[in-house]
Parts: sequence; C-alpha cells; structure tokens
Amino acid sequence: MYTLFLIIHIIISIILIGIVLVQSGKGSSLSNVFGGGGMETVFGAETPAALNKLTVIFATLFMISSLFLTIFGSRLKQPSSIIERELKKVGPVKNIPAQQYPVQTPVSIPSSPIKKK
Repeated sequence: MYTLFLIIHIIISIILIGIVLVQSGKGSSLSNVFGGGGMETVFGAETPAALNKLTVIFATLFMISSLFLTIFGSRLKQPSSIIERELKKVGPVKNIPAQQYPVQTPVSIPSSPIKKK
C-alpha cells in the first residue's frame, strides 16, 4: 500500500516538474534587459491559464501526497534504518572484557637550562 502511494507521489512530482518547465518565465527574458518587455505579450508568450491551473492542482496533490506519505510512513512498524534491522537480527551484545595493556610511567620533562632571576 505504501509503495503504491510512493509511486503515485513520484509520478505527480515528475508531471509537476514537466508543467513548471513548460511555462515561460514572466519578465525574465533577454528582451526585458534592453527595455523590450512588451514584445512578449504581443506574440503570446504569456503562460496560458490552463497551465497555471494545472500547476496549482499538481502542486496541491504533491503537498497532500507528501503529508500522507509522512504520516503513513511514521506509523509503519519497521525499523527506520538498515543498522537497526541488523541489530535486531544479531541480538544483544555480550560483554567482552577489555584487553589489558601495561601501564606506562609518565615521562619527566627536564627543566629549562635558562636560569631564572
């Protein structure tokens, strides 16, 4: 069930990316740099209302599916990481005594040959 909603979410995100890329930017073309901003509207370069509506619809679906996947994913009883799953397979760790190393004596630093006044 979760995988199905994840696939739907990915499809929605790909469609939303496509719709946004098809739209042209408003006022960001090279002609606007030199003062020719009115040329875009003469030749019909404005974004059609249908693309604006599709963007709003798919953005809303993307947000709803994101919230749903977050809520649904947090309620799953699986461990959230591979490490947690492997630790559950292994079981509790046994206490292994630490290896004893010989204690080293501290090294004394000789005093400075410069005499203090």
